[in-house]
Amino acid sequence: MTDAPLISVCIANYNGAEIISACIESVLVQEGNFPVEILVHDDASTDDSADIVARDYPGVRLIRSKTNVGFCIANNRMVAEAQGEFILLLNNDAELFPDALRMLLSEARSQGKPAILSLPQYDYHGGELIDRGCLLDPFFNPVPNLDPKRQDVAMVIGACLWIPKKLWDELDGFPEWFGSIAEDMYLCCRARLANYAVCALNESGYRHRVGQSFGGGKACGSKLSTTFRRRALSERNKTFVLAMTYPAPFMQIILPVHLFLLCLEGVCLSMLKFRMDFLRKIYLPVFADVWSKRKTLLVTRAEMINERRAVPDDFFECFDLIPYKLTMLMRHGFPEVK
Repeated sequence: MTDAPLISVCIANYNGAEIISACIESVLVQEGNFPVEILVHDDASTDDSADIVARDYPGVRLIRSKTNVGFCIANNRMVAEAQGEFILLLNNDAELFPDALRMLLSEARSQGKPAILSLPQYDYHGGELIDRGCLLDPFFNPVPNLDPKRQDVAMVIGACLWIPKKLWDELDGFPEWFGSIAEDMYLCCRARLANYAVCALNESGYRHRVGQSFGGGKACGSKLSTTFRRRALSERNKTFVLAMTYPAPFMQIILPVHLFLLCLEGVCLSMLKFRMDFLRKIYLPVFADVWSKRKTLLVTRAEMINERRAVPDDFFECFDLIPYKLTMLMRHGFPEVK
């Protein structure tokens, strides 16, 4: 390690005793002659993952949290202490390809202006390509980009997100009241509204154990599997992002339609599955949370309008008009929620 790192790799960890070493090792074996520092924020793990980091990786800057604060606060804390010009947020369940940092650094320098970047994401176990960043449908559901010719995307996944530290500071990082899920969508949408690029490289990549942290979030065989907790956070936080970043006058149309469809979705799932938990645990809380956070949403939206340099047409260039939930329903049927 060095006193003047160029890149700060920030790894948020919670109960990652079985995976944290592989993640750190994938950073330590990176190709390229540039200084790198590694920060790990342990989110009050109940296993011995923090002790593993302290014992086996003395060069890693370990931040031990006394309480579980969630992904957003964990990353904000690490970036605040990071010394590198560039930040790479890396999940503890992800492993970089050996040339990952070199390719990201090269692309960052060729961009000419600050940009959010990421790499192709591959399934850890099967090796299949998951996405090269994501597009968004009209209701802010991420649509995996598999087109190798497309580099500009609507968002990249926070499991491997590269951003210049100055740009992170300008965008105020992750909203800490999100907790976890869709914070990457928020950051990318805010960046694009401020006329910064969000791009996914075609080369290199990282392997990701999708669903390791929250459970679900991926197809198991022919069925889509998720959890009540993940689905609840996802629906709530995507709605937050939509309310804050959707350009006017489209937001005034889309938000009521979005909320109506969420209610309809919850009713249909509850009736088909004979479980009111879908409405009670996932969908109805969205309405209560949007109402309780209305002032924060309005203030943040006003801030984005003041800093906005992108016109709505530019914002929608990375949208897919077909609702992604409809595509997944036709492909996998109703999700299995645990």
